[in-house]
Amino acid sequence: QVQLVESGGGLVQPGGSLRLSCAASGASTVLGWYRQAPGKGREWVALIPGSYADFVKDRFIISRDNAKNTVYLQMNSLKPEDTAVYYCRVRFDGADYWGQGTQVTVSS
Repeated sequence: QVQLVESGGGLVQPGGSLRLSCAASGASTVLGWYRQAPGKGREWVALIPGSYADFVKDRFIISRDNAKNTVYLQMNSLKPEDTAVYYCRVRFDGADYWGQGTQVTVSS
């Protein structure tokens, strides 16, 4: 059984910052972060060890704490268009799993 705990979302003003966390259980591997905005499909945002979608380059940083099996997404210079539910994706025993998502809202 894979357990994922995502946290760190919230409401922030444009230009602000948030840090998301994804803690995974056991021998699972966190692959990265994705997001889904209202009315849109899910899109990838950042992948371990350090690939970024063009729309977040130079603003977001992905990092990993191996001891805690946790991946972080530091989000800076947030824009209203970053508003979405953010999900982490984990691989375990050849299958991929998704967290429950954490809402990020960027609004003044």
